[in-house]
This record gives sequence, C-alpha cells and structure tokens, in this order.
Amino acid sequence: MELKDMDTIAVARELGRRIQSEEAFIRLQMAREAADHDKELQQAISRFSMIRAQMDEETAKPEEERDNEQFQNLGKEFRTVYAEIMSNPNMISYNEAKDSLDIIIRRISAIIEKSVDGEDPDTADYTASCSGSCATCGGCG
Repeated sequence: MELKDMDTIAVARELGRRIQSEEAFIRLQMAREAADHDKELQQAISRFSMIRAQMDEETAKPEEERDNEQFQNLGKEFRTVYAEIMSNPNMISYNEAKDSLDIIIRRISAIIEKSVDGEDPDTADYTASCSGSCATCGGCG
C-alpha cells in the first residue's frame, strides 16, 4: 500500500514501525537491556532513589524539626551516587543512544508541527537553537 492510499492514522502507525527499525532505536533497546542487567548500576539507582526519598522526607518536615546536618550529608551522598550512576559505562551508552533517538524524534515532531502550521513538509525540519532559558527548552540537540 502506498502512503497516498493510507489514512493519516495508518501513516502514523507505519512511522512507528519505521522508528522501531531505526538503528538509534535498536541501540537504545540494547543499551536499556544492558543497563537493566547491570547489578551495580541498578543498586546505585536504588540507593539514589532511597536517598532522594529521605531528602524529600526531611524537606517535608517543619523547619524547626529538620536535621540540617543530616540533610547536608544526604545531599553529599546524593551527588556522589548520582556521579557514580552517570559515570557507569552502561548508563553512558544508554544516554548516548537515547540522545541519538531523541534527535530523530525532535526532527519528526518539528516536521509534523511545522506542516500543521502550513509549512512545506519537504523543507520543514528541526532547528536546534538555544534561548539560554531551560524553562522553555525542548532539549539540547
């Protein structure tokens, strides 16, 4: 079936299938699986979540009941475990693979959005730009 014979939803489903056959998608799936099976990484992620929960509990307490020294120690441990997670080779591979797929998805989204706004689908594309404000950012590319 040619694209002109498909309705818009069918074209979207075909696009989904094509995304799943992209090298970037396949690399992401492999990196996710490697990260999921990395016991050290998973233990660090569990520690990170536990520390974050403890910090949230401490933050939720009235100021006069907070243990500022404990909160500072948790903050140091939080940063240490975060650095451990982010320096793990499987996490690095995962983040690189995710970034590659994110670029493709941003391009697809930009083409669709610009086409809906009336731009030519053949020339519409993602344009990476930085306003300096992360609050309005769609992500660095």
